[in-house]
Amino acid sequence: MAPSAGQPSKRKKRNNLISTLMILVGIGLLAAAGYMWGSAQWRYYQQDKVNKKLAAYAKVYDAPAEGEAPRGPEVDWAGLKALNPDVVAWIQVPGTEVNYPVYEAEDNDKYLHSDASGNYAFGGLLFCDYECTRPGMADAHTLVYGHHLLDGSMFKAIADMDNQEAFDAVDTVWYVTETATYECEPLALYYTVPDDQDVRIFKWESTEAFHKYLMDRVNRAVVKRGDAAQAVPGITHALSLITCNYYNGFGRTVLICVPKTEAAQGISGVTAQLPAEMLTAPVADPAATPATEPAVDPAAEPTEEEWVEETTEEWVEETTEEWTEE
Repeated sequence: MAPSAGQPSKRKKRNNLISTLMILVGIGLLAAAGYMWGSAQWRYYQQDKVNKKLAAYAKVYDAPAEGEAPRGPEVDWAGLKALNPDVVAWIQVPGTEVNYPVYEAEDNDKYLHSDASGNYAFGGLLFCDYECTRPGMADAHTLVYGHHLLDGSMFKAIADMDNQEAFDAVDTVWYVTETATYECEPLALYYTVPDDQDVRIFKWESTEAFHKYLMDRVNRAVVKRGDAAQAVPGITHALSLITCNYYNGFGRTVLICVPKTEAAQGISGVTAQLPAEMLTAPVADPAATPATEPAVDPAAEPTEEEWVEETTEEWVEETTEEWTEE
């Protein structure tokens, strides 16, 4: 039987309808991606304002001239404390974007997405683990957390030190408190998982146990200084800077820094001893120790909002590149 005259017209209408729907869906997806990209850029802009406001509270110095001693940041502690008394230190890594105050709260959640005035800031602030003895560098191990933001701010520069060239380019990490200035240097950088509670150890039973811990990190390092193993015996303070990485899902990057003077004495053959106040009392029977709830990882898996934001931003960047190439 021959097709009726109306069949081609119906097929054409159906195809036109499908094409129109596909175009509308595409426009909707592009609009949604555009909105999310714009929203992310706005949040970065707001975070940048927070960072610039805080940066005004410290004066930093360029690389010293020949014959001059390096100088750490000069911090307006009175001004910072008037803004927020939780401030404990200032971190600067010359040659990078890292130049921020460090805060410490009663938990590891408060400054994940809050600025110094208590307002929402998706990049939050740098903060010490709440179990660290204030103002940091008072324990054998001090932990500072910061977000890995794609605009290069906060601790992205730390995550980017996972290749030897970038690692070697950083020779100084300043940790400044109201009463002391620590001129540190990178020892090693390693990857770990979000629930690695061995990261959150602050004191040890003995100097030997502390040095064994550091050597374990050196041995598993992605990058490290060439004489890291020789430096370890002289170390009594370690400063770990911790942020996220996105290589196999969501992991953690940990950069261990140590005071330059301590690394130097280790290399010269000196074995330093932890003072008594930096040691823990030994536990005779670990099996008899009451179980405790695991501490919350302050850099826990990203929230759904953060995951969508990061994933969408990467997709928009890749799509834009493809359109540009075409």
